[in-house]
Amino acid sequence: MSISLTEAAARHVSRYLTRRGHGIGVRLGVKTTGCSGLAYKLEYVDELAPEDVVFEDRGVKVMVDPKSLAYIDGTQLDFVREGLNEGFKFLNPNERDRCGCGESFRI
Repeated sequence: MSISLTEAAARHVSRYLTRRGHGIGVRLGVKTTGCSGLAYKLEYVDELAPEDVVFEDRGVKVMVDPKSLAYIDGTQLDFVREGLNEGFKFLNPNERDRCGCGESFRI
């Protein structure tokens, strides 16, 4: 089981945590929503939850709850800039389909 980050994602998370002045990493998970069924959720973490599964890549900790891990195992988190937009991109080998708006996915 693994979750990884590109260099760009690790750099962005590290810079943000430094600017915040606190935090230990990010929590990656999924929630039921949207037209395809699942959507990613990402938040900065200040302390571990007892159930967290912790991955570390490029010096950044990524926490995942056990229920989400089945859906996102093998995912690589990237940070991209496209024109005026920037944000995280999820490269999930388990995805089978995405909705037209890009907000949700199906396994």
